[in-house]
Amino acid sequence: MLDRYFKLTENHTSVRQEFLGGLTTFMTMAYIVVVNPQILAQAGMPPAGVLFATCLSAAVASLVMGLYANYPIAMAPGMSLNAYFTYAVCQGMHIPWQTALGVVFLSGVLFVLLTVTRIREHIVNGIPHCLKHSTAAGIGMFIAFVGLRNAGLVVASPATLVTLGNFASPQVQVACFGLILTLVLMTRKVPSAILLGILGTTLVGYARGIGHWPAALVAWPQASGTFLQLDLRGALHLSVLELIFAFLFVDLFDNVGTLVGVCEQAGFVKDGRIPRVGRALLADGIGTMFGALTGTSTVTSYIESAAGVAAGARTGLSNVVVAGLFLVAMFFSPLAVGIPAAATAPAMIVVGALMTQSVSLIDWTDFTEAFPAFLTMVAMPLSFSIATGLSLGVLAFSVVKVAAGKYCEVGILLWVLTALFVLRYIYLAGT
Repeated sequence: MLDRYFKLTENHTSVRQEFLGGLTTFMTMAYIVVVNPQILAQAGMPPAGVLFATCLSAAVASLVMGLYANYPIAMAPGMSLNAYFTYAVCQGMHIPWQTALGVVFLSGVLFVLLTVTRIREHIVNGIPHCLKHSTAAGIGMFIAFVGLRNAGLVVASPATLVTLGNFASPQVQVACFGLILTLVLMTRKVPSAILLGILGTTLVGYARGIGHWPAALVAWPQASGTFLQLDLRGALHLSVLELIFAFLFVDLFDNVGTLVGVCEQAGFVKDGRIPRVGRALLADGIGTMFGALTGTSTVTSYIESAAGVAAGARTGLSNVVVAGLFLVAMFFSPLAVGIPAAATAPAMIVVGALMTQSVSLIDWTDFTEAFPAFLTMVAMPLSFSIATGLSLGVLAFSVVKVAAGKYCEVGILLWVLTALFVLRYIYLAGT
């Protein structure tokens, strides 16, 4: 039955191979079970409720991808958008997390509509490659900056805005140990390097008096703190409508980039196209809507799925394994909630560094491509806003292309976005 449904023989795989691939994928991305509650807790959300939502939304979205699209691409709340959710939206704009969840839900609805109507494919094709690649790199820098701040390695300074932290601080010392440990494990290609780095750093943190050993390791999932707490009425207010676009835009290219990358590695791309791409794209929209209902930020595809593919995963059966493991992880909330921020900060720094590899795909010899990409990347961490980086990048692209006489390279979609962003800054200047 499994062979017929998942086409195991046709894809030259087996149940054992799919199980090992799914286990590998889960172990490489299991850090999100720990890191996501830590990040969203800084938005005021109950960590135990976020852990429940993280595991359940990851399981549901991964099942949709596996059972409906038959791809070994696991899904979970994205590391880029949980940082944007917390630091830019909730902390920076002082928007309640319930309203932010409403925004995430509406972005998921739009994602589904754009996928069903195939508009999503046109949007992806209409955005310049330099902005796609610089968006991923800029988000990586943003996440790394947040990790450095949480580690105490970067602190505020009245003279220079930011400066190096105090190495006499136990928090900084523990974070530095965690960063070194994670780097060594990553360099040695140890499976689950990031997760092991978090756990090892947590133990050292406990020894240094940062955090306390949890009273229990296993507990019944606590969903009440975040389940169905989203505020849709607040999310429909005009002042936060642009946030829907920001969530939509970032997840759009984050998910498509991961999907293309993993499918190319596994050999799924045929004649430049991905079979069943519509089904695959529906998974993140459904996962995002479900995640917002249960209490977490945007759900997206995980590049860590490439580790599972390298281990032999070729069908959606591996995603079923991943989903089952996420459901089991739901019962370990005391362990995850008890992990100090200094232990998860190194993971954010390393993940941020991994996301910046896309800069190699930018044509730095063409100024009309390089400057918009540079502005997009640098504006995200410095303004503490992904949306600001995106908008400035689009505006810069239109300006330099017109100045160079390359009008035809600014498509209709870019002209529309340019006009909207100009109106955005005019509105902000008047408030």
